[in-house]
Amino acid sequence: QVQLVESGGGLVQAGGSLRLSCAASRSIFVSNAMGWFRQAPGKEREFVSAVSWSGSSTYYADSVKGRFPISRDNAKNTVYLQMNSLKPEDTAVYYCAAGRTPSGSGSNWRPSYWGQGTQVTVSS
Repeated sequence: QVQLVESGGGLVQAGGSLRLSCAASRSIFVSNAMGWFRQAPGKEREFVSAVSWSGSSTYYADSVKGRFPISRDNAKNTVYLQMNSLKPEDTAVYYCAAGRTPSGSGSNWRPSYWGQGTQVTVSS
């Protein structure tokens, strides 16, 4: 059974930090790139970040580059998104995703698997 389970969302003040985690089933984790999308109220879902299956390549949206480093722990089948210097505009539901390695900047990534999402709210 394919599973992507996110955790770590919550309410934080602007300038603060949160770390999102996504635990994946082994069959998905070992052969796919992992990453994150987000969807704010009234907006379309957008790419945030991804990491290749080996961890050697990372991809970021311009809006989070330098603030949201992504990493993966292949021993724990878990991918992390460390969110620093959070802004109110980062408020969204964050979705974990898995799929073939992105091309280019990653903005056109089309994952095959999705988690249920975790809410991140940044207050001003």
